[in-house]
Amino acid sequence: MPLIWCAISGHGYGHAAQVVPVLNALGSLVPGLTAILRTTVPASFFRDHLTIQWTLSPAQQDIGCIQDGPLKIDIDATWAAHHHFHATWEARLSNEVAAMHAASPALVIADTPYLALEAGARAQIPGVALANLTWDLVLKEYCHASDKPQQQLIQCIRSSYAKARLALRITPAPKIDAFSEIIDIGPIANPAPPERDRLASVLALKPDERTILVGFGGIPLTSLPLEQMEQLRPYRFLFDGPVPPEYSRIHSTKTLPFSFKSLLASVDIIMTKPGYGTIVEAVALQQPIVFVRRFNFADEPPLVDYLHHFGRGIELSIDDFTRGRWEPAIDKAIAILSPPNPPPPSTGAMQAASILAPYLNRTGA
Repeated sequence: MPLIWCAISGHGYGHAAQVVPVLNALGSLVPGLTAILRTTVPASFFRDHLTIQWTLSPAQQDIGCIQDGPLKIDIDATWAAHHHFHATWEARLSNEVAAMHAASPALVIADTPYLALEAGARAQIPGVALANLTWDLVLKEYCHASDKPQQQLIQCIRSSYAKARLALRITPAPKIDAFSEIIDIGPIANPAPPERDRLASVLALKPDERTILVGFGGIPLTSLPLEQMEQLRPYRFLFDGPVPPEYSRIHSTKTLPFSFKSLLASVDIIMTKPGYGTIVEAVALQQPIVFVRRFNFADEPPLVDYLHHFGRGIELSIDDFTRGRWEPAIDKAIAILSPPNPPPPSTGAMQAASILAPYLNRTGA
């Protein structure tokens, strides 16, 4: 039975959301495919989405960034966590190699932990990166030119990435140069069908009311301007977090019988940060977006460019977001009736699967 080892970053859910459509497409090409998911992403994320057989093997694969909510990166804490992670690098690497030898997969894919790619090389198992960013690019944004330990850590990461046999760069992505061979593939998106009428019924919406999904990814918001949101008529807000009972126009998504993907397809407006999964799926759905930038994350510029070129997006400053001055941006997003250009087809998952399938048939190993 073909076995694939999937190392998935636990920094939010965006990396897992890219891997799932690829594995599902790969399952249609490789009968009997089974995956070992090596990640800290919880099993609940995969349970309703992954159609092949899989086993969760919980293990930290990388650090990513340490964040104070989805919009603020704690740079000092991020560096401290990376230095701590690399202080036990050889032990971590030996553990991964031993686990790979015990499982004996035909292929390692990583989105985008560099630990798995170096371990795969040591275990003599071909490794392929699936990437819309790499962690050396992310850390480069926060690196001081005079700080030798930071520079050395980035070089260590790049050295591990270089041991991959191949990288599949997912559209859209920044320039990535840590790999010896790169193949560009299309966007990876698998949007759910809209359920607007059912959502309207569940919320008992009035004819003039519109819904706004406030969704900033897998790292929860620490605060929202609830008082200002409650005054924004005729809007209803859906938010993945607790909502005090005195707010009648703000609803916790945890109380609604919809998945996040279904809500993404069914609301009138999406408010978010530029994260891969939400932006690419919203563009595929032609949903209007109000977005709040971080300005110091490697994949943000290409995602914003992609949204402006193919989607319906309006930027909201962090200050206006925090203070609840949302209405002008919301009105502008609604007024964009169509994108400047039709969105590109979401071909990335099947392209990746077609490239990966020969490895699992033992013809490319």
